[in-house]
Amino acid sequence: MNQDWFTAKELAGLSGMPGTHSAVVRRAKRDGWESRQRRAQGGGREYAFSSLPLETQAAALKKFGYSAKTSTKIKAEKPAKTTGREELWDLYEAAPNTVKEVAKHRLVVIESIERLQDNGASKTQAIHQAMVTYQESRATLYRWLQIANSVEREDRLPALAPSYKPGRPRAACDERAWDHFKALYLAPEQRTVAHCYELTAQAAKAEGWDWPPLRTINRRVKDIPRHIRVLEREGENALLRLYPSMKRTVRDIHALFWINGDGYQHNVFVRMPNGEIGRPKTWFWQDIYSRRIVGFRTDQSENTDMIRLALGDVIEQYGIPEHVTIDNTRAAANKWLTGGVSNRYRFKVKETDPLGLLPQLGIKVHWTTVVAGKGWGQAKPVERAFGVGGLGDYVDKHPKFEGAYTGPNVTAKPDNYGEKAVDWDVFVKTLRQAITRWNEKEKRRTEICAGVHSFKQAFQESYQRNAENIRRATAAQRRLWLMQAESVLVQRDATVALSIGNGPNGKNRYGADFLTDHAGERVVVRFDPDNLHNAVHLYRNDGRYLGEAECLHAAGFGDTSAGREWNRENKRRSKASKLAAQAEKRMSVLEATEYLPEPEESVPEDESNVRRGDFGRVQKAVAGSDIVDQPYQSPADKYGFNDAMERHLKKFKGEA
Repeated sequence: MNQDWFTAKELAGLSGMPGTHSAVVRRAKRDGWESRQRRAQGGGREYAFSSLPLETQAAALKKFGYSAKTSTKIKAEKPAKTTGREELWDLYEAAPNTVKEVAKHRLVVIESIERLQDNGASKTQAIHQAMVTYQESRATLYRWLQIANSVEREDRLPALAPSYKPGRPRAACDERAWDHFKALYLAPEQRTVAHCYELTAQAAKAEGWDWPPLRTINRRVKDIPRHIRVLEREGENALLRLYPSMKRTVRDIHALFWINGDGYQHNVFVRMPNGEIGRPKTWFWQDIYSRRIVGFRTDQSENTDMIRLALGDVIEQYGIPEHVTIDNTRAAANKWLTGGVSNRYRFKVKETDPLGLLPQLGIKVHWTTVVAGKGWGQAKPVERAFGVGGLGDYVDKHPKFEGAYTGPNVTAKPDNYGEKAVDWDVFVKTLRQAITRWNEKEKRRTEICAGVHSFKQAFQESYQRNAENIRRATAAQRRLWLMQAESVLVQRDATVALSIGNGPNGKNRYGADFLTDHAGERVVVRFDPDNLHNAVHLYRNDGRYLGEAECLHAAGFGDTSAGREWNRENKRRSKASKLAAQAEKRMSVLEATEYLPEPEESVPEDESNVRRGDFGRVQKAVAGSDIVDQPYQSPADKYGFNDAMERHLKKFKGEA
């Protein structure tokens, strides 16, 4: 507090002061307080801080804050420390707000004592008044003064903070038991914590290990880094989804420059042209720039013809695209479409294979990424058209298909499941109408539509502007496709976004590896509003510092260099996580199984009368006599087979 003058209204009710404004004025006149005419609005008089009684001064300091003036009354009890300032402030910044508030309170008390001494009070009087005002003991105040004077004035705040040690003591746990638990828990079977705890408890009982309660193990499981848990339990594909996905911008391309395609199986029972009832599948070609569906064909199942003919529709109506993105399915990556394209990874690539339709038309083929044996659906924007509120809702849930809708999976069947099947002609007509409505819906929230235009409007605007850059198919090429040939939420991908950074490419996104352990939590982002592309600083809501997050810049959709760099970073993360997982799991599942106690063999209560049979001898019954044991005779001996074979061999050798 730098305030040196107070009005009667501000002093009323403080310690040692009357409770009303007029009584304070009378007291000031009686005691001869130093005063002056108030310059602010309202006029009146204000009184000097140094004229007030000592207890009133202390109460004013507590209510209105402390002074930042340098005190000359209290001498340093220890030499000022100049080393370790960075460590001191780092510890303070990592502490929660509760610890920081305690440090601020202590600094207020210290500054109040110094201010009282500046106004003529002795050290003893100032400390005594602080004891009364702040309800602190004399020994505590002397200890705080000693700490405050052992450091530079600007370092008092972190020095006065109480010692902060995150966490709390845990129950004893044998390392072998913990390794046994992790070997069972960090496994692809995704056993529950309770199940792993029970198995480890059996091994601990047999081996004499210290094994804490289940609630302690639940806390220890949370301390295992999330990326290790996901990698070991869910696989590498799930691990990479924890990290920021690469965001690409399409502003550097134009309509029909790049298309992508994928097949979608409808959740509708349809009576096919051959009379069978099934769920048809449609292949969609989508323009990446505008997200418009530019071509489609539907059939009973996904096949080469429907893809080829749908591409023909696109080229016939709009022109030849420069790039195509497809996945590695047998229908899409067939030789008639992609023959001669390197890195197809589908069928055997032979020099004698005919050149496929796409390379013949001069279309560059791009394959979607495969991570840990699974396709990376994010590489194709058309995948988003099949999600919630997408083409599935526009087509499959159309009112004309009531009773024919199957539901998204076997566990979500509607009550009217299987009541009817729609005719093929009705389905195709409805599908065409639904795609038209899908393309014409306005206020699409994509990069190009910007919440204003529809997919169709965005496509037409760019298409007309770049008409001279779009290749047209010749008559010979047309025949090719007819041939059978602030406080923000941490996202799941370890990113945060700032609404203040809305620009032409959307929100500014920031990512850091340590955010994987804070997904789903709200954090505080501190940033420079004039430099939103710089790194931002992240704090927990309780004030603890987490670290820096870098700005994730969007790359061009066809920027292969940026894609390679992104993939290289993902491989580095996977490798680091695998090494960390190996260090975390020091015991295999088989080793953990050896520690489980063997089940005790049960002993039958009564001896059974069952005896093992003797099949070496045959018992033959003789009429009128007891059973007589006979030697065993094989079928070959009985029917003379062996003797016949012996005569045949002698005859063959000329011995007969």
